[in-house]
Amino acid sequence: MPQDAFTLRLNARELNSTLVGGKINKINQPEREEITFLIYTGKQVLKLTLNVNASDCGVYFSEAVKENPAVAPNFCMLLRKHLLNAELKEVSLVGFERILAFRFFCVSDFSSTEKILYAEIMGKYSNLVLTENGVILGALKTTTIGENCKRLIFSGAKYEFPEPQDKVDPTDYPALFTLLKDAPRDNLAEFLFKHVRGIAPVTAENIVKWYDGEGIFAKHVYDYLFSNEITACVNERDFFARFEDGATLFPTLSAAQAYFYGRKGKEKEIAAIKRKLSAAVHSGVKKQEKRLAQILQKQSDCKDAELDRIKGELLTANLWKIEKGSRGVEIENFYEGGTVKIALDPTKTPSENAQSYFKKYRKEKRTLEVLAPQEEETKSELQYLESLSAAAEFAKDKEDLTALEEELISAGLLKVQNTKKKKETNTPFRSFEKGDFRILAGRNNMENDKLVRSSKPDDIWLHAKAYHSCHVVIKTEGKKVPDEVLLFAAEICAQYSDGKGDKVPVDYCEIKFVKKPPKSKPGFVVYTDYKTILTSKPN
Repeated sequence: MPQDAFTLRLNARELNSTLVGGKINKINQPEREEITFLIYTGKQVLKLTLNVNASDCGVYFSEAVKENPAVAPNFCMLLRKHLLNAELKEVSLVGFERILAFRFFCVSDFSSTEKILYAEIMGKYSNLVLTENGVILGALKTTTIGENCKRLIFSGAKYEFPEPQDKVDPTDYPALFTLLKDAPRDNLAEFLFKHVRGIAPVTAENIVKWYDGEGIFAKHVYDYLFSNEITACVNERDFFARFEDGATLFPTLSAAQAYFYGRKGKEKEIAAIKRKLSAAVHSGVKKQEKRLAQILQKQSDCKDAELDRIKGELLTANLWKIEKGSRGVEIENFYEGGTVKIALDPTKTPSENAQSYFKKYRKEKRTLEVLAPQEEETKSELQYLESLSAAAEFAKDKEDLTALEEELISAGLLKVQNTKKKKETNTPFRSFEKGDFRILAGRNNMENDKLVRSSKPDDIWLHAKAYHSCHVVIKTEGKKVPDEVLLFAAEICAQYSDGKGDKVPVDYCEIKFVKKPPKSKPGFVVYTDYKTILTSKPN
């Protein structure tokens, strides 16, 4: 993102024109690397966000609501001590560096003084530092004397700006002219980025893009960097202070940043929730796989049950031939032909050895009888967990994940995070329109069951064949469903499935042919009288 000096200079102009004269009403720290000021400008109260997270650093107005910690962090308390009710006198860019200076006029019962909050917007080196008369009062990220660092950032130390890069300062036009008069025309944007201070690669690319080859290039660079024109916009990758092809325009640079970082924050939140839910499902899968492995091992241990029965019968039929105290005997096997060697316990009589084999057979048989339904149950549970894993994979928004989270809590795979009773949400089905038909899709297995139960007998039900997918229902309202509507619904079904390949088979039938077996897992149904349609999975 272009958080360079070029963008920050324009950002400072916007903030300065809006906030100068405003007073700080509230200061909060909702996240570890984010401070918010509520500033009363005389006309309105604005929330200013100062974020120094490495990937989200920026200064902009925001209306996003975030929960503040019960106990304010130390730096937040420091800012409250020094800046509450302070008047903002100026917002400016320091030189042509990625530093914004907020100058405050602070009045107490005994004195009045100027304090400066520096917002260093420098990627992973971003920081907030409060100073008075050039001395640091406190910083969000501090260093110690023992650390091997170029700058000392702690209370009482002299505040020094970061060491400037070995590049030309574009505010020095003669130096800029000298640098660019013989600049290579190949890879000119890269040359600008490497040799001119305070500009990001995307800014350098735009400078070159808007140069028509006429006039002095240094003057074009200077005019571009120090023009006050702002056409703020956002595309899929970044926000920009100047117009970008295919980007969405915003009234202010701050609004563009707030939208961009808000969208990015939602994406991060969704990714974090998805990781949490996927981890819970994975834990459940590992547990069931371990259980299944134990069941299979026990079944393997009992695989010779029939042979033990045969040995017992052969011993019983040949008791008269076996001497007491023998450790083994070889007897004709009249079941399968040939002979079979049978180990014996020399401390037992031949009859007792035979009964031992019968006892072992009965135990193994009972074990196999108990294990059979356990194996079926475990495999059913694994199949159910696979459907949850698929649902987590193709969840696209917070509503999808909220519905899935509720199912995981209901299934005992996830614990409620707080002791307060969780408020039930009424998450709607995914809803689509095609022609005159309404199409609904479940967000999780529980919703799939609810969708089936709430549909009418002549509604059309769809599900990916041999894959995990959402249940889709076309609400027919007694009308015949055209092929294009059926295909559209099948594409929805394929989109929210783990089907692979260019074509995904989707089964469809009327709801009256869809049945849910008693005591079956959520989302599991059986169906008849169906047809299959092949459809492409949307990208």
